[in-house]
Amino acid sequence: MFQGSMVALSTPFDAEGRFDEESYRQLIEFQIENGTDVIVPCGTTGESATLDFDEHGYVIKTCIDQVNKRIPVIAGTGANSTSEALHLSNRAKDMGADGLLLVCPYYNKPSQEGVYQHYKMLAESVALPQVLYNVPGRTGINMTADTTCRLAEFDNIVAIKEAAGSLTQVSEILARAGDKIDVISGDDFLTFPMMACGAKGVISVSANAIPAEVKAMVKATQDGDYETAREMHLKLLAFHTAMFIESNPVPVKKTVALMGKCRADVRLPLVEMSSTTLEKLQGVLKQYALI
Repeated sequence: MFQGSMVALSTPFDAEGRFDEESYRQLIEFQIENGTDVIVPCGTTGESATLDFDEHGYVIKTCIDQVNKRIPVIAGTGANSTSEALHLSNRAKDMGADGLLLVCPYYNKPSQEGVYQHYKMLAESVALPQVLYNVPGRTGINMTADTTCRLAEFDNIVAIKEAAGSLTQVSEILARAGDKIDVISGDDFLTFPMMACGAKGVISVSANAIPAEVKAMVKATQDGDYETAREMHLKLLAFHTAMFIESNPVPVKKTVALMGKCRADVRLPLVEMSSTTLEKLQGVLKQYALI
């Protein structure tokens, strides 16, 4: 259902730390102009963890309004409280989101049964296509292939964004339930090998800055032009790595800011990158002729 080059869009702030709506709308236009297939507001890269409840809804509504049905919008509405995730998800549905991105409950460290029951309740309560999101480095828990395959039985659980960094886990999901659930890469540097195994695309951090390049690599893979895709994968590897030189979204926001598209400000407890790291980032960006 959702496939191709999808962007986990960053949320720009102004000098006072408020949501910068005008810059956000311009970032959305930049994505659409460069062929991005799906926009994902309020994910990890969108700093959902530091958006208050009203801001969260406003950012999603702004995205839906600006996109205006030109491409799908998958709203990030996950939470570590099932009731909060339900509330956020129903609100996004009412706003007109095309789907939901639901991060695995973080901090609580639930059992696999708890993870299953969390997603089961969301699937049964919110009539929208839902994308599971497994990112153990952020949540403190890995949603196993067994749990994903159980959840694949729900018709409106259509995909999983896999960011566990394990091709084995990805392959197991595809082997056991690939006819019931799509796999989407959550790691830019693994998109090509994951798609070679059968993943349908990527929800990308790097696409915030280089949407056309990410789209071209994904499209080459979709078309079966693996030689071109492999070359592009290797060419972009240094850029993808640089986007995680510090905690996401600090590097990618700085990159987009250096490109003149928004401010680099992040919210505490995130802080602006160190001068040493910035120097390294600038070196990479010069290699890619972005600055």
